Amino acid sequence: MPPPTLTIRAETFPIRGTFRISRGAKTEAHVVTALVTADGPDGPVAGRGECVPYARYGETVAGVVADLEVLAGAVAAGLDRAALQTLMPPGAARNALDCALWDLEAKQTGMPVWRLAGLARPPAPLTTAFTLSVDTAENMGRAARAAQRCPLLKLKLTGEGDLERVAAVRENAPRSRLMVDANEGWTLDQLARYGPALAALGVELLEQPLPAGQDADLAGQDCPIPLGADESVHGMDSLDTLVGRYQVANIKLDKTGGLTEALALKSACEAAGLKVMVGCMVATSLSMAPAHLLAQGAAFVDLDGPLLLARDRDPGITYDGTTANPPPSALWG
Repeated sequence: MPPPTLTIRAETFPIRGTFRISRGAKTEAHVVTALVTADGPDGPVAGRGECVPYARYGETVAGVVADLEVLAGAVAAGLDRAALQTLMPPGAARNALDCALWDLEAKQTGMPVWRLAGLARPPAPLTTAFTLSVDTAENMGRAARAAQRCPLLKLKLTGEGDLERVAAVRENAPRSRLMVDANEGWTLDQLARYGPALAALGVELLEQPLPAGQDADLAGQDCPIPLGADESVHGMDSLDTLVGRYQVANIKLDKTGGLTEALALKSACEAAGLKVMVGCMVATSLSMAPAHLLAQGAAFVDLDGPLLLARDRDPGITYDGTTANPPPSALWG
């Protein structure tokens, strides 16, 4: 019986138009895929996982590929998910391999990942937010008009002029629920000034208003909108810094380092009284598939990555509007 092998691929997928947040813009999604091939019941089977290296966290495509290549020997020796948690820190590289190992076990055992993860029932379709890039108020209003049938819109914001941006979206998408994401782009003064006005516009969630590391400044803030942590939450060791400052934790597999820690963090957040949001980077359906499993029962779902791409994987997750159907087994899990 040949030992398991690890294959790593760097891939690029074009984004439809330009995706802009407060830190910059991009026209392509750069992902890294881990493929673990091993013996199965009827011959070789392969498990796949995808990650998005993120410069905000000091990651690069080349760096993630190099970090994964180091583990080829451990994979050949039978590396499992539990051991992986001790060999790599949370982050994109561990996410790709962790999710590949989940997929591999599902293919080797014939048991879907949702059963392996201990879920009570198969994943159900989920309604995801649809993201509008930060732009001028006029352009965001125009984008909102085109997306007005989406039940939930997520607006990327940046600082000055944000009230005008949200007002333009609300005017052009009067029936959509709204949440906003400042991506660390606000000051404490802007939070105090904008909060009541955004609440009046019907905004249901304000994500990461201040830079990560300034979370203590949120203690005692009387914001009329629930605050969500994104850049401030990574793995389990982030939890203590969230309680009393945020009401929602945005869990992303690229931050937790895979589904294994994400499932534990979700349970811990709920036990601590935090609502859970499951988010994503701009990536393909292969990234969304394990996140779709994690997002079952979450208060907020933001898994629209493939909807922002000009081209997705085949097969991929099928979307009915912004309703994401469970991933096909040929994709993952």
